[in-house]
Amino acid sequence: MARDYASRCPVSPLRHTVLVAAVILLVAQGIRAQKVRVEEELEAYPTESVDLRCQFIDGGGRTKLTQVSWIWEPSDGIRDNIAVYHPHYGQSFPNSAFKDRVVFLHNSLENPSIRISNLKMSDAGRYTCEYATYPSGNEQGTTTLVMLAKPKNSAKVVTVQAGTKSVVVAQCEAADGKPAATIKWLASVGGNHSTSTTNGPDGTVTVRSEYRLVPTPTDDGREVTCRVEQRTQEQPWVYPVKLSVEYPPSVSIEGYDNNWYVGRSDAELLCMANANPAPTTVTWTAASGSLPDTVVVDGNKLTVRKVDDAVNTTFICEVKNKHGASRHQITTIVIEALEDPLSVGMVAGAVIGSLLALLLVVTLVGVLLTRSRRQQRRGYPSSGDSIATGSGGSNGGDYGNKARLLFSGGTGTSGGGKNGTAANNNGPMYTYREGCDATGTLTEKANDFHHHHLHLSSTGNPSSAHDILLSGEMGEAERRKFDLDDSMEEEEEEQYDRFGGGDMLPPAYHMRGGPSGEEELDAYLDDDMESQRDGSVISRTAIYV
Repeated sequence: MARDYASRCPVSPLRHTVLVAAVILLVAQGIRAQKVRVEEELEAYPTESVDLRCQFIDGGGRTKLTQVSWIWEPSDGIRDNIAVYHPHYGQSFPNSAFKDRVVFLHNSLENPSIRISNLKMSDAGRYTCEYATYPSGNEQGTTTLVMLAKPKNSAKVVTVQAGTKSVVVAQCEAADGKPAATIKWLASVGGNHSTSTTNGPDGTVTVRSEYRLVPTPTDDGREVTCRVEQRTQEQPWVYPVKLSVEYPPSVSIEGYDNNWYVGRSDAELLCMANANPAPTTVTWTAASGSLPDTVVVDGNKLTVRKVDDAVNTTFICEVKNKHGASRHQITTIVIEALEDPLSVGMVAGAVIGSLLALLLVVTLVGVLLTRSRRQQRRGYPSSGDSIATGSGGSNGGDYGNKARLLFSGGTGTSGGGKNGTAANNNGPMYTYREGCDATGTLTEKANDFHHHHLHLSSTGNPSSAHDILLSGEMGEAERRKFDLDDSMEEEEEEQYDRFGGGDMLPPAYHMRGGPSGEEELDAYLDDDMESQRDGSVISRTAIYV
């Protein structure tokens, strides 16, 4: 198919000639470009140095080098020689702007590289290494020098006054940089920014950015951040700016606790002001006129040495700065004197302690009375009761000194023929006597009781409590004293049963007697009896029922 297309559209001889000529020209240019070897582009910074390399390459060795020149072409397009080297005439530096800053690295036509020191931003441009040759003419190669400049970054706050218009509150600048820098703002205050650029005479660019907002007192102290990005910086430059918004004072009074009572000392009020700049003056006054004599003012603090009716007034605090003045007032109310909280606490503690002690005493008395009543009901002597024993002789009958009498108090006579302490006739009398019958066995004799007096039975022995209860000679009052509470008696019986009856009583409560007769019993009683302060004696172990 390609053959068909060639046969239908043959190439004309003229067109063929043009194509061949173009190819030859391109090859010739390529060969010529290869003769002078240079670097296409270099980057440098002000005050630094740069080496511009140049080398002539002659493949056939038939070209004769006559002279080499370095030509500088700035951005405005004006060409000028800055360095020339001739093998016979030496070096030449015709441009005064590069004098003493340009040197040849090698005294050779084949390698006429130069070094430019103490670079300036204005040195940027195209540098051409040009050879004068024979027979081909001039050969050249061009290097573009790009001058870079690190910007001088800065950011600052602009002090403003709170208002209703949008104003510049912060500025950020990247000066004398090349290429031009980019500035961004990071902020949460809700403003906006604008950016401008200025070109310097040496090719540098200065970029400025301004941040704007409608300032309020709450914006004072908040931060906005400037971020600068530029080619010469390895990482962005970041700088936070703290806003400064000035505003007149706002005032409040603190310290009043609604407890200014007569006699209170060192009551304080504090005048708190929020302002920028700081307040210049703080003034305390009273609505009633001059401050009371007991008031002392120290800056923003007002102290009442002693609270009295004179400070029952309205205090006013006024604060000023360069943007204005503001005031606040508070009315203090003086109340009646209160007791010292420490004293009140001590009194309350004493009262509570007394009540607790009283409750404890009442409880103890109740327990003692209950136990006393139980003992009385079971036949034990209560507190204050006494037991007297009569000493027997030949006239003492069978009981002798074994008799045991329980009295409520008072004086009387006991059996056995001798005087002793007897019970008060205001209460019942219990008599328990022990004796021996004809066989030497210990027996119990009962006494008769009638109308609170001690009676003897027909046998001469006092009647027992049981006999008295069974007799009809006791009055109603006396009978009530012998009544036993069923519930308490049942409880006592249950406690008795837990011990297994009389056999389970502790050994100290068993009567120690034996067949040895009255002498052993007498020895036991003598050891068992205990003398009391009122002269009576009671048994330590006997159980009275």
